[in-house]
Amino acid sequence: MYIIVGLGNPDRQYQATRHNIGFDVITRICDETGISLNIRKHKALLGKGMLCGQKVLLVQPMTYMNLSGECIRELVDYYKIDPKEELIVIYDDISLEPGQLRIRKKGSAGGHNGIKNIIAMLGTQDFQRIKIGVGEKPKDWDLVDWVLGRFPSEQEPIIREALKNASYAVKVMIEEGPEQAMNQFNKKKV
Repeated sequence: MYIIVGLGNPDRQYQATRHNIGFDVITRICDETGISLNIRKHKALLGKGMLCGQKVLLVQPMTYMNLSGECIRELVDYYKIDPKEELIVIYDDISLEPGQLRIRKKGSAGGHNGIKNIIAMLGTQDFQRIKIGVGEKPKDWDLVDWVLGRFPSEQEPIIREALKNASYAVKVMIEEGPEQAMNQFNKKKV
């Protein structure tokens, strides 16, 4: 079984912000598979279904970004999964160009508070992740304002493509493994 988590913030005011791109990927996977996020448990909105012949649990934590690890810890314990092999976390990354994907099998938080909390709660950095570029904050901007801001309309096609690619990357990770997904998606945009 795979637990696939998209990070974000639950309130309506955060919809379609840079920080909620993980939520958006989960919504995209739901749309493609017909899986409904219709279960409220473990501090999350959950959807159970099948993806690439595997049982999956699609997750949008309701804890707010900085406490995402609380929800993930509960899920890992309840479903008795190995985070290294069966957890995929999808989130925003300001060090990548908008729409660029970077897939990793493990790593540090890189300054991302949601990932920092997950690492603290799980006691390990060994879990698969898909980072989606939201662009570097402009010099005069506050980081919180940047990540809680929305993409400009001219970037919408790039972001839609990124959501499609991230959804596909999840399938590649499940069917062929993270290395294959890294080979396919960890390329600089030309």
